Amino acid sequence: MIWAGQRHWTFQYRTRSRSCCHFHLVSTDRVGGFASLFLYLSFRSALGAHECTFLPFEITPESGVTELRSEPGKTMSADERLIVALDVPNALAGSALAERLGDQVGFYKIGLGMLTGGGLALANELKAASKRVFLDMKLFDIGNTVEAAVRGLAQFNLDFLTVHGDPGVVAAACRGAQGSKTKILAVTVLTSVDRQDLDEMLMVEGDVKDLTVERARRALSAGADGVIASPREAGHIRALPEADGRLIVTPGVRPAGAALGDQKRVASPATALANGADHIVVGRPICAADDPAEAAAAILAELP
Repeated sequence: MIWAGQRHWTFQYRTRSRSCCHFHLVSTDRVGGFASLFLYLSFRSALGAHECTFLPFEITPESGVTELRSEPGKTMSADERLIVALDVPNALAGSALAERLGDQVGFYKIGLGMLTGGGLALANELKAASKRVFLDMKLFDIGNTVEAAVRGLAQFNLDFLTVHGDPGVVAAACRGAQGSKTKILAVTVLTSVDRQDLDEMLMVEGDVKDLTVERARRALSAGADGVIASPREAGHIRALPEADGRLIVTPGVRPAGAALGDQKRVASPATALANGADHIVVGRPICAADDPAEAAAAILAELP
């Protein structure tokens, strides 16, 4: 059975064994006669088992629904040191923003804010378009739960996945990621946090820089492929023996003249890279710009 509306599709298929397959539309984007669908595929069996995944599809007047696939032989010309955080509410807005940014951006971050708005569907669509994807979940739970969550998320062929930097959490995440290409990045101390915030959280005394570097050292020793830290601590982390060959990814990056927002430990794009970062993450200065493509180009022009 198929119901079609301007921005809503539902597909239902029932097997002889009474298993039922539902496709629920998350969002649509009509461009040039095509409707790009982010569909949530849910299998509900008569035995009560549930298995869910996100699949990207496209629908055309001529051929109906077909799975999206990347273009053969497509090469990336983007400077992937820049990761654009898709700080938008849903997959439709994220897809539209990625469309505007075009080939100059090849790496995107999808965070918790978009998780219920089709974020995993958008991750699949971006991967199908030969983009790289950083899923910023900041997972934190008992080891068994983290391991299971990472094992499930790794099936989406993600490039980066974040967990909190506690050594036990990191070790569990690394077990879950075994056999996949997903790199586990450990969050040290959020870039929106300062010493006063740490005091309110009853965290151990000490300079924020020293705490961040020590958390990075312990996370890397536990097996993390890299760490998330502010640009201000990147150089100190890069000097650690444990950081040899590991990734340092820095949010809290603001180009000249950009509003800081809720960020407290920030630096410019060029400074972050000079301090030892492999990737910089920029969200609102691009997403909220009148011309996101122009804003991204200006940041890329700053990179050494």
